Amino acid sequence: MTTAQEYRDKRWIALFLLCMTQFMVVLDASIVNVALPSIGEALDFSQENLSWVVNGYVLTFGGFLLLGGRLADLLGRRRIFMIGLGIVGVASLAAGFASNEPQLIAARAAQGLGAAIISPAALSIVSTIFSDGAERNKALGAWGAVAGAGGAAGVLLGGILTDGLGWEWVLWVNVPVSAVVLALTPRFIPESRSESQTRTFDTAGAVTITAALSILVYAIVDAESAGWGSAQTIGLLALSAALHGAFVLIERNSKAPLVPFSIFRKRTLTGANAVGLLVGASLFSMFFFITLYMQQVLGYSPIEAGLAYLPLSVAIIISAGVGSQLVTKIGFKP
Repeated sequence: MTTAQEYRDKRWIALFLLCMTQFMVVLDASIVNVALPSIGEALDFSQENLSWVVNGYVLTFGGFLLLGGRLADLLGRRRIFMIGLGIVGVASLAAGFASNEPQLIAARAAQGLGAAIISPAALSIVSTIFSDGAERNKALGAWGAVAGAGGAAGVLLGGILTDGLGWEWVLWVNVPVSAVVLALTPRFIPESRSESQTRTFDTAGAVTITAALSILVYAIVDAESAGWGSAQTIGLLALSAALHGAFVLIERNSKAPLVPFSIFRKRTLTGANAVGLLVGASLFSMFFFITLYMQQVLGYSPIEAGLAYLPLSVAIIISAGVGSQLVTKIGFKP
């Protein structure tokens, strides 16, 4: 059995495994974009449903992220981390073997669920195994740089894999990564959990906000064919608003809410969240539309489309690394 000191001595190897996993989680949100035309042709996707190959992943990821963090704190961070890896590996394998729209979208949603379990557990482990101060700042800087690089590298890697091996490999690439990290985790990563006395998962809150977001996105995506003034679109938007309201009520009455609304009194946190929302929305919508434009209008091959993203990818990777160092040296506000 590995002792606490032996785990501490191996903490930088543990950080490498955790960063590799986070890279995979972010990669999954962007890597399929370049493969979308090939997926659409192979599985006979309608144009409006093609966006759900991306949305199926990011919606379950975002919706269950908070619940994933709560599960890790209460049931054990390493245990939940390993369960998430297993889900992503199996879902990725199933996604590559999908033969129609529902199968692929369902598998992508399962990938997102696994990622929502992995990501908060991994970040909690990083914060636990590294001491507060310069050491933890360095570890979190590496974590941030890897997360930033994953989105940019995904579109480049997606083009290479789609052109060289086929669209299935943008999904199967997760399988060996998940298997290797899963095998090495017990050796390098210690178990830990929260000592909080309040043991509630707030499942109602997680399910409600995920349903609210999914219905909202579906209403917007399908509005082009149904019509913005149609009963379907208006009804779905109203249902989404009602579910968002229900989520607020659930959180206000929960003893241990997933989102304690008092945190939004902190202006720095609220501002950072707003900027993060806008950056994520602009970046991933750009990946989706520009990829289709390059391949369907400009006639680029998948690998040409991937290479066209190279300046963006390099700029994000470099600036993420430099930015994380500058935050440690001069503070976040400058």
